[in-house]
Amino acid sequence: MASVDADYCYSFPAIRGIQAGRPFYIATCPMRIIPKIFSFDENDVPPELRAQRTLNKSRIPEMVRYLLENPKDYVFSALTASIAVDVQFDEFPNSNNLGTLCVPMDAQILINDGQHRRKAIEDALDARPELGQDNIPVLFFVDEGLKRSQQMFADLNKYAIRPSPSLASLYDHRDASSNLARYLAMSIEPFVGMTELEKSGISQRSNKLFTLSSIKQATRALLGKDPKENNFEECTQIATQYWQAIFNVMPDWQLAAKKEVSPVQLRQDYVHAHGIGLQALGQLGYTLLTDYPEQWPEKIAALKTFNWRRNNPDLIKRAMQHGKLSKTNTAIQLTCNALKTALSIPLTPEEQELEAQMVVS
Repeated sequence: MASVDADYCYSFPAIRGIQAGRPFYIATCPMRIIPKIFSFDENDVPPELRAQRTLNKSRIPEMVRYLLENPKDYVFSALTASIAVDVQFDEFPNSNNLGTLCVPMDAQILINDGQHRRKAIEDALDARPELGQDNIPVLFFVDEGLKRSQQMFADLNKYAIRPSPSLASLYDHRDASSNLARYLAMSIEPFVGMTELEKSGISQRSNKLFTLSSIKQATRALLGKDPKENNFEECTQIATQYWQAIFNVMPDWQLAAKKEVSPVQLRQDYVHAHGIGLQALGQLGYTLLTDYPEQWPEKIAALKTFNWRRNNPDLIKRAMQHGKLSKTNTAIQLTCNALKTALSIPLTPEEQELEAQMVVS
């Protein structure tokens, strides 16, 4: 390996390892130098000549906000990068692969995984320079050309699987909507004991009736907004009162809670046993609490006799598409319209227009 001029290099404490017969280095880098040492492929370079995907700029503001709002409690995973020149590793005496990694300052270093984190770090440092004192781990590979870098990108992303929305909500303690959904699922009828906490879909033979993600979405529709820290107690009280009241006018849910009917059977026969039904009830609740703040508990009594069956001709044209329940916003709104009509609640002009479109189609 060619020697590196120590006067003109970045030096990082590092660990050397071997993977697939090739050396790699795990280094600790101050965040302040991340924007300086990592470069991007230009946007006008064709995809086949790039080693990275194009930066999705819409993802950056949320990541920056996460860093700025949690300076004492954030976690950023390691970046993976390719160095386009030889590097020098000075091993400490008797250290067994511990040492200093020297990277020439003029070396081109491309990120194989983490370019959005790199951009978020750069933007966050503009607003909060003290973050530059923090460190981030970087996994360095010595580059073997464009083809190898592209293959590394493909391999690193091939088996990356995002957690389900339900699992993400279960573990996310910073998001107030997730905290509220988790509280409802674990404490409040009809959800307690009836909620799938990890998956965003319910298996055919499951004894659960709801998913955590559907509770989160339906409660967001009920409130008309995401709860915040300053109104969390109020939102919790509203959601608790509403969903418990809905439970009291849903005989099938009560039977399922008492294990007198199988959730499997309810899913086969009824729309209310699916996310679209819960979401429609959430939207209905927003109208009830907004327009009938005093009378809504009396108005929902009509839901006791509402025909939720999947073979109900009115629900077929609202909630079904090609013989299957639809999860589209239109299907949810049309289902909510049916509930509002059953409760003698006038439809808005927009909802009336949607009804007219349904009749025409």
